[in-house]
Amino acid sequence: MVDETGKQLGIFDLERALQLAKERNLDLVQVTEKVMPPVCKITDYGKYLYWQEKKERGAKRGGEIKGIRISFGISLHDLETKANLAEKFLKKGDKIRLEMRLKGRENLFSNLAKEKITKFLETLENLIPIKIERELKREPRGFSMIIGKK
Repeated sequence: MVDETGKQLGIFDLERALQLAKERNLDLVQVTEKVMPPVCKITDYGKYLYWQEKKERGAKRGGEIKGIRISFGISLHDLETKANLAEKFLKKGDKIRLEMRLKGRENLFSNLAKEKITKFLETLENLIPIKIERELKREPRGFSMIIGKK
């Protein structure tokens, strides 16, 4: 049995455990039944349910969105390095927000920027299967898209 602070109290029979919980105006919650004897905790049952639901929601969400920014003049080797980084993020379950910022005259060569992004996607596709969550979108300062794992 574990108390509300996380301190292990030892092994108790059910009646004694329930009595301890009642004395502290808390509930006795069975945390796991996979071991013998089962592990129980003295806690507020409402709080316990809240934390369990919060933990499940975090697991469902599937990670966060990581940002990778490539520049207009990026070299082929640097593109491969960024693709390797993106692969690590995708394997962890995160999504990627790919950005290419365009400055000054680079805005005139948006077709070259799209080619660089396509090259990045091809390199990444060779490493891990991907799906495009949000298509390539023109923004005031360049391009962006969101990529996920298939």
